[in-house]
Amino acid sequence: QVQLEESGGGLVQPGGSLRLSCAASGSILSINAMGWYRQAPGKQRELVAAITSGGSTNYADSVKGRFTISRDNAKNTVYLQMNSLKPEDTAVYYCNARGSYYRGSYVLNFGSWGQGTQVTVSS
Repeated sequence: QVQLEESGGGLVQPGGSLRLSCAASGSILSINAMGWYRQAPGKQRELVAAITSGGSTNYADSVKGRFTISRDNAKNTVYLQMNSLKPEDTAVYYCNARGSYYRGSYVLNFGSWGQGTQVTVSS
């Protein structure tokens, strides 16, 4: 299968910045889309930002103008630069990727999630 490893979460003051990274590993053939979701306590998981292999992006209205998603296709890595952070951005952030991978002589589709990284915005 394909594994995702996230890094970069932590505690930051309101108005501060953090950069999340997520690297995919395994017998990857291609990754069509990568994205970041978040889940705050008592709330449903929601899409934060997504990016296709061609570079098209999509953002939640709540983060537009503050967050930037980017990816390095050669490294199978997606980044989320988060600026002007607010307390309401506090959540566990999950990386997601969809694409195809090799399994022996076969090519299969995958959809994988990372383990999540905590982002806390507080003074």
